[in-house]
Amino acid sequence: MPLILDNEAATLALGKKLAEALRPGDKIALTGTLGAGKTTLARGILRGLGFGDDVPSPTFAIVQQYDLPEVRIPVAHVDFYRIEEPDEVQELGLDDILMDGAMIAEWPDRMPASFWSDALQLTLEIENDDTRQLTWTAGPAWKDRWPIT
Repeated sequence: MPLILDNEAATLALGKKLAEALRPGDKIALTGTLGAGKTTLARGILRGLGFGDDVPSPTFAIVQQYDLPEVRIPVAHVDFYRIEEPDEVQELGLDDILMDGAMIAEWPDRMPASFWSDALQLTLEIENDDTRQLTWTAGPAWKDRWPIT
């Protein structure tokens, strides 16, 4: 059953609640068109983890790392939009990130589907100017943590 997010504040609030459940090794894959709210949801997660500064889209940096003590657990906010060849992903060191921290990824379709088998895969769709519809697939690692009530 989809979740309706009425405005940006609701998207941020969901991200903050999601942060409470986040553990090292977790992957969150955010899918949606430009402007659907992927970065807003990531911003909410990071705020929920304790990060107080601006959270830019990592489109140009590809990986934006957030480390202790600024956040409760280390998190990499990754944007695969500019990845064109699978070999480029190896250079990002994602396995190292997941040893001690979590990953929030935008444009996850640039990675093999098998990479996301244990992830929380969230899809945001624009309903109107403010409203978004959220649907999901929760991998086994999220069995007892999603959906958040």
